[in-house]
Amino acid sequence: MNAHDDLHTIDGDVFVSPRYLASTTGVGDPALAPLLDIGWGLHHDDLGNAYLNAPNHKVCLGYLPEGEDDGLWRINAYRDPFGPPTWGVCFNDRVPTEFVQAFTSVLAMAYQQGPDAYLTRPDFGSDEHDPFLAFVPLLKQGWKIEHPRWGAFAAHAPDTLAGLEFTTGDLDPEAELATRNARWQLWAGNSIDRPGWYATASTHTPIVLLAAVTQCVADPAPLPRWRDDTLSYINGMAQLTPILPPGPPTPTPLDVQRAFASRRLAALPASSVPRWSTTSRPAPPGPRR
Repeated sequence: MNAHDDLHTIDGDVFVSPRYLASTTGVGDPALAPLLDIGWGLHHDDLGNAYLNAPNHKVCLGYLPEGEDDGLWRINAYRDPFGPPTWGVCFNDRVPTEFVQAFTSVLAMAYQQGPDAYLTRPDFGSDEHDPFLAFVPLLKQGWKIEHPRWGAFAAHAPDTLAGLEFTTGDLDPEAELATRNARWQLWAGNSIDRPGWYATASTHTPIVLLAAVTQCVADPAPLPRWRDDTLSYINGMAQLTPILPPGPPTPTPLDVQRAFASRRLAALPASSVPRWSTTSRPAPPGPRR
């Protein structure tokens, strides 16, 4: 949703800019909807966590408000349903919901295209699968490439309050799925060590899915939020613009005609308006012929 959407549908009282400082909406339905719409199965556990499974059982999503850690969203894909995950992505409990929705929307399209779309590994030098493509939307919005430490390079927002980091070298596949020691890490806040929110992706996550998220993060349009829910996170770092109440409806042609007729009637002199009352006497009869 952006600043030009119908104000009647906006859920919030302020626009937050830059959008990566907006935090979560606290509602998971928009991010679940793209997968439910293409027939993924949904079930819940006794704690209220939700699980979606692809019809071929090769991609699954967990929405885990009662999980063991702050990994609210976990998405894994498999070449073999009985083998280890080919790739895994995690969004923590403060990631703006719109960013998760961007991921699941493109995942839904990729799933419909087949395994070659949602299981394609990054490939340096490839026109479509080069890892650098995930950085492109950010660089177009003024983010700068840096080398924060040996074995990693990153792109940081102009205000340094968000970043995308890519780690080189060999990584532990199991640790990538269960910890923040993953190939990719996207974050916002004071630093990568103390993020307000973060998202991680393992080595073989398709670039098209990552680029969908960075494209959404880079969008300059603000996001609507409730002020009381936002201030505790951004702590004065973001720009908050009040969402104005909707203006009066645009008049229809019939409204214009009625208003014009009313103005004409009001402009007529009183003597030209026929009047009648109970005290008026009838006119005398005329002469007989």
